[in-house]
Parts: sequence; C-alpha cells; structure tokens
Amino acid sequence: MTTTLTKTRRPQQADRPEGPQRSRPAARRRNWLGGLAGWLWLAVVAVPLYWTLITSLKDRSRYYASNPLVPSADPTLENYRMVVESDFLQYFVNSVVVTAGAVIPAVLVSFMAAYAIVRGRRMRVLRAMNGLFLMGLAIPLQATVIPVYLIIIRLHLYDSLTALILPSIAFAIPLSVLVLANFIRDVPKELFDSMRVDGATEWTTLWRLAAPLTRPAILTVSLFNALTIWNGFLLPLVLTQSPDRRTLPLALWTFQGQYGVNVPAVLAAVVLTTLPVLVLYAFGRRQLLSGLTAGFSR
Repeated sequence: MTTTLTKTRRPQQADRPEGPQRSRPAARRRNWLGGLAGWLWLAVVAVPLYWTLITSLKDRSRYYASNPLVPSADPTLENYRMVVESDFLQYFVNSVVVTAGAVIPAVLVSFMAAYAIVRGRRMRVLRAMNGLFLMGLAIPLQATVIPVYLIIIRLHLYDSLTALILPSIAFAIPLSVLVLANFIRDVPKELFDSMRVDGATEWTTLWRLAAPLTRPAILTVSLFNALTIWNGFLLPLVLTQSPDRRTLPLALWTFQGQYGVNVPAVLAAVVLTTLPVLVLYAFGRRQLLSGLTAGFSR
C-alpha cells in the first residue's frame, strides 16, 4: 500500500508579504500647561508660608522698612518669646484637651455604629439610623450655633472645655460613620461568618477582625476630625468667655487684637498654632490619603 504524502510548504519569513511595520508608541507628550498650572499652585501655597515664616523672624522696627519677601539679615526669636509668655501654653493645652476629648469618643462611637449598620441583623432600624447619620452631613455648624448655645446654657456647661467637646463629638460622628461603614462593607462577609462559626461573639468580631482590617479608615477619620477640631473657631468663640478657656484659633484672634500693629508677633503666633497641624499631617499623610481614596472607591 502506497501512501502519498503531500508536503505543504510553509511560507518562510522572506516569503511573507511585507505589511506595514508596527509603529513605535509615540513618545508621551509633555503636559506643559498642566506643569505650569502645578507650579503656579505651588507658588500660591508656598509664597504665603514663606512670607509668614520670614516675617515672624523680623524685628518690629524693621518690618515696614524692609522688603516683605527678603529674609532679615539679623533674625530674632523675640516675637516667639513674646507669644509664649502671653499664656500661649495654656491655650495649647486647652486645644489638646478639646481635640483628644472629642476625637477619641467620636471615633469609638462611629466605629461601633458603622459595624452595626453594615453587619447588624435588624436592617430596618439600622437603615433608619444610617439615614439619621447622613442627615447630620446636611446640617452645617453655623445653622446650629444658637440651639447648641441654648443647650449648653441649660446644662450649665457654658465657659468650659466640656462645652466644646460635646458639640465637636456630635459633628464628627456623621462623616466618620460614612467612611468607616464603607470600609467595613469592603471586608469579605466570609470572614465574619467564619468568626461566628468558631464561636466568637459580636464584640470579639468587632475588635479582633473589623478593627485591624479597618485601621486605615480609623486613622483617616481620626486625623481628619483632629484637624477640624483643632482649627475650630466658631464654637470656642460662642461657648467660652474666660481667657483661660481659649483654644489656639481663638487665642490667635486675640493676639491679632492685642498686637494689631506688631505684625511679626501675630505671624509668630500663626506659626506656633500651625506647627502641630503640620507635624500631625506629616506623620499621617499616607494614611489620610489612602484611607480617603479607598473609603470612597466603591
């Protein structure tokens, strides 16, 4: 039996028709307009900071006679000494007490509320509570100043640090619940089910599973609320009266009145007031940015 094999000749590389050569990816065009806008924005942000810092190191008598953007040839720390000696440390302690006393309870309550909203069993009640928290985002602080003032007067808490802490907790909870609920919702449900199968209680699941996995969100809302409360001005202005109950933003306003002509002293108070915020942001910048972007990625 003879078998005829027909060999099919494969086209060689040279036999293939020459088609259009693949064009190389074009070089990425430089966005000159975006770069220029970025440099302009950097100047808008950096120039006032630079002017504030160099002016705070100038002598009062040389401030008006020198170029505002030229550093002093003989910098001095006299303005900082003047500010520190004007009960600045007392104002700093008040701000720390108000910020810590408001952030810690607000984050704890918000975390437990967010866990109950996302993983709770009574859905109707929890949905109503979630809507109540979301309504808090729609109410600005300025619209509630008079009711808050009357409540504080009725509670006999006026002109105290507690009068600043309680409203700050209330205004920090809605946004914190929203961010934390988004993070807890991203945690796989199977992990919670496995914890329950192993016999873990809700309290154990909350602190052993949900808390470690949502740590970026907890740090995010903590930093955000701390910066907001630290820079708060309206509540200390309305709810306090005594000089020993002032916080740093309100004390800065009084420095502006006390040293209205002494611009270097006022700017030295600005630098000392802003320095803790810059340090806090420098240490928590990554957690703040990653937490905000991941929390709203759904």
